[in-house]
Amino acid sequence: MTSAIEPDARILVINVARIGDTLMTTPVLRAIRAALPAGRLECLAHPKRVAALQGVPWVDRLGVITPKRARWRGWFAAKSWDYAIVYGRDAPLIRYALRVARRVIAFEQGDAALDGRLWRAVPMPRQRLQTHVVHEHLLLPAALGIETDDHRLAYFCSDTERREAKAWLDAEAPGAVRVVGFQVASFPTKSYRDWPMENFAELARRVFHHYPGSWLVVLGGGESVSRARWLRQQLGRHVVVAAGRMSLRQSAALMQRLDLYVGVDTGPTHLVGALGIPMVALYHCVHRSQRFAPLAHQRLRAIDHPASDEQCSRESHMADITVGQVWECVQELLSANRNIDRASARSG
Repeated sequence: MTSAIEPDARILVINVARIGDTLMTTPVLRAIRAALPAGRLECLAHPKRVAALQGVPWVDRLGVITPKRARWRGWFAAKSWDYAIVYGRDAPLIRYALRVARRVIAFEQGDAALDGRLWRAVPMPRQRLQTHVVHEHLLLPAALGIETDDHRLAYFCSDTERREAKAWLDAEAPGAVRVVGFQVASFPTKSYRDWPMENFAELARRVFHHYPGSWLVVLGGGESVSRARWLRQQLGRHVVVAAGRMSLRQSAALMQRLDLYVGVDTGPTHLVGALGIPMVALYHCVHRSQRFAPLAHQRLRAIDHPASDEQCSRESHMADITVGQVWECVQELLSANRNIDRASARSG
């Protein structure tokens, strides 16, 4: 497809979403920058998720917005953007983009009057549940003739963040031969995606038994603290509780030092996917890996709940993924990781 934009165009991307969907736009940002060698790219994200995009080299300016704030912005501004790409179905964000950009691209909003004001109203994929979110996100820049085969997620830690993470881990897990991270909980409204804590405990016991010198770091926010402490009580001092103690960026820098990550489908799992760390990710049948697992990740082992689409419901219990299934993937990745230079493997 021939690009519809000039190489010096100014493009605004608005994506107010959770961590996972925020990271899913990084292939979009990479592709736009490649098409705009002399242009300008700005991205607006949710105030609580914008940290996930800090340091992304393809963005000239990073800012924050919410649907509520958007109602009051841009009324007296010139149309300083040639194009605005807006994700989601928040009418205030669309209307803000229409005030500040000459042409606005978004998915169909289900509002004929609003869709009629868009330069391009892009239909959602017909087989949406079978379409990966990255491929879905790329449909919007495709309206400008911007396409890419590079579907990798991206995240960038600073040198300072890496040094601080190393110092923290050296103090918390002295003498660790290898470090395995567990993400044991999703957020409360989607707790059906959580794997049983007894399974995590049994998996950790196998790691400690078969790989002496291993330490376990339990990641996550406040929702994971009590579970992390329970694991430490069950397993002893080689369990480090990082849950609830770190910001998003501090957690990411710590994740970058892991030898392996095992986690349920939630924001930190997308973050690990962007870092390229060896990982085992567990997906509920309502949210299958074919839609949400990181693409082009050579050291990912995705395990889906075994229920068919017809059998699947939110009552389908994640215990149906066995410890044996996860353990097999853990062994494979830890064994392979012995022969990979740690620094070069994590440089992406």
